[in-house]
Amino acid sequence: MDAQAFRHWLKRACELTPRQRQCLFRTLALPTSPLGASSLAALPELPDLPDCPHCHAEAGNLRPWGFTRGLARYRCQCCQRTCTALTGSTLARLQHPDQWNAYAQALIDGLSVRAAAQFCGLSKNTSFLWRHRFLALIAEHRDAHEAGIVEAGETFFRESFKGQRHIPRPARQRGGRGKAPESDAAPIPVLVVRDRSGHTADFKLDRLDAAQLAERLKPLVDADVLLCTDDAAVYAGFARAAQLTHVAVREPPGRRSGGGAYHIQNVSAYHGRLQSWMSRFHGVATRYLDNYLGWRRMLERYGDAITPQRCLDEALGRGLQHDLGT
Repeated sequence: MDAQAFRHWLKRACELTPRQRQCLFRTLALPTSPLGASSLAALPELPDLPDCPHCHAEAGNLRPWGFTRGLARYRCQCCQRTCTALTGSTLARLQHPDQWNAYAQALIDGLSVRAAAQFCGLSKNTSFLWRHRFLALIAEHRDAHEAGIVEAGETFFRESFKGQRHIPRPARQRGGRGKAPESDAAPIPVLVVRDRSGHTADFKLDRLDAAQLAERLKPLVDADVLLCTDDAAVYAGFARAAQLTHVAVREPPGRRSGGGAYHIQNVSAYHGRLQSWMSRFHGVATRYLDNYLGWRRMLERYGDAITPQRCLDEALGRGLQHDLGT
């Protein structure tokens, strides 16, 4: 900025709103880099590019090509296109990267869209956009292998068209059931699968039947697992078709197992934690349910050891392989 433009800007500083002044002071307090950019100062170290994200040429074809927004930029000798370590990721082209760590902390704290916006000094719409850009890859990080004694069970969420202007049914009244009985007749099933080592996978299903169980469970479990479920016939049918050892646990609701290794307490406890955590959002749109399931899995995976850096690693697709069981 030249001197004349700076003087013109400075004269108008008194017109800033209190919120704009807070954002200005927060930005001025950040350390600046030699390039005059503080945007990525708070980010964790980004991984080297394994290849060109455009034409997938080997990394040896990438040549330094200056900087952009504080990130080293490269140019591919094959396709002649430029890229950075964020090219192709869900965080590419997001503004205010100096606030990414703060927003990662908001995800860890489970803040609502508006509370996260206030925490980071963002608008409500930006906060909503960031939530689902951060969660896009996190939702794909589920354990790919489970062994030993494996528990499986389903929980249900009401179908929600939250945020949509046009819905295929009459709107519900606040806190009540739909006037048409069929509107609540088919809630959205979520299948949760956990082994005794804590490896967890969950899936939003269109319906709970043997075909969808086979599609999700066959690639996930070994042939020699012992599958513990409730006494629903759909699990027995799947186990019989897949030739798995199956134990159907028949316990009245609200009663704990009397002991032994054959129970579904782990998956039932996960259902309770998931439903309790989801309640803070007062209904989740069905189209975004997968993102929220991945969000909860991330919190369960790291527990008290979760940090903003680990959250950002997950959002960039860099989840730790041993934590994912792959």
